[in-house]
Amino acid sequence: MAFSADELRVLRRALAIALHPMPLSDEDVQDCLRLAGSVDEAVGEAGRLRAFLLADLARYRNALPGSAAGYLELLQDALAAGYDPRPDDLAALRALRGGPLAAALLERCQVLAERSVRARLAGRSAGAAAPGPRSRLLALPGGRAAAGEPDRPRTPAAPDKPQKPGGRPMPKPSEVFPPRRRPAPPPSEERAAG
Repeated sequence: MAFSADELRVLRRALAIALHPMPLSDEDVQDCLRLAGSVDEAVGEAGRLRAFLLADLARYRNALPGSAAGYLELLQDALAAGYDPRPDDLAALRALRGGPLAAALLERCQVLAERSVRARLAGRSAGAAAPGPRSRLLALPGGRAAAGEPDRPRTPAAPDKPQKPGGRPMPKPSEVFPPRRRPAPPPSEERAAG
């Protein structure tokens, strides 16, 4: 993002005011608001440009192999802008890898895709490895908040026999499925030698 000389002057003044707070004149406030509007507009324009670039890249990818030169050029631009290659891009580059530019881009995209996958996996595993502390639902009627009891750690009670919905105790597996009895071996017959 490039700033004009006037915008740089306003930005420098705004930073100085942020570091050393002092009252602002109406003109300074208006300048800061105009600068903020210009930055917002530039960010919005960058988003629109990125969306157009990605849509154009998809159009060229769908028209392959006839649009190989244009696709490779657009892919280079997209990668320079921070684009993470998708599986469709890798497949298209594999089909075009006969050319030196496509082979180089395929290698670069494979490295970028691998980094992206590893970053996503690291983000998931970091979230799964360190879950936040769990709290009890105290807003339910009859909860500790209602009774005014302090929150203290509970020791889990030893479970009794599991109960069926009808109130009868649940049978043990050995009661339902009695142990198998091995069949008695057949009596051995003695043969008379004869």
